[in-house]
Amino acid sequence: MSTETVVIRPRKIRRVCWVIAPVVWAVFAVLGTLLTGSTGGENSAVFQRGDQVAMIILGGLLAAAILLFARPKVVADTRHIKVQNVLGGVDLPWEVVRAIVFERGNPWVSLELEDDDVIAVMAVQAADKEHAVEGVRALRALHAANRASHDQSRADPP
Repeated sequence: MSTETVVIRPRKIRRVCWVIAPVVWAVFAVLGTLLTGSTGGENSAVFQRGDQVAMIILGGLLAAAILLFARPKVVADTRHIKVQNVLGGVDLPWEVVRAIVFERGNPWVSLELEDDDVIAVMAVQAADKEHAVEGVRALRALHAANRASHDQSRADPP
């Protein structure tokens, strides 16, 4: 049995995240440094050093949250598939996967499991077009290879 490993990550969303996250942090950092003194008026607010630091930290937290969307990844070989989504992940043997579904209109691939559960594979996104199609083909080939070797092992007497 081949031990070919396929690693798939989304392309477009990662690029967008790596552009937007630093911009968000920079905007909050600039706003934080510009918050000084009184806003003027009768009910004026006074911004102190702690408020400035809080704005910069808030920007960093928002940037980190945006970067979570660059996290999805799938690693598969002929024995199993490991899916890492934005939050959480799962490592499954191919034997529990019934089908790899990528229907028109779906934002990403799904794994249909033998127990009728469905797991999103956010690493293979429709927005990536040909990259996504190649990813689905590679995953389906690994799934088929596992099925073939599993069927072969059942057919061969011990």
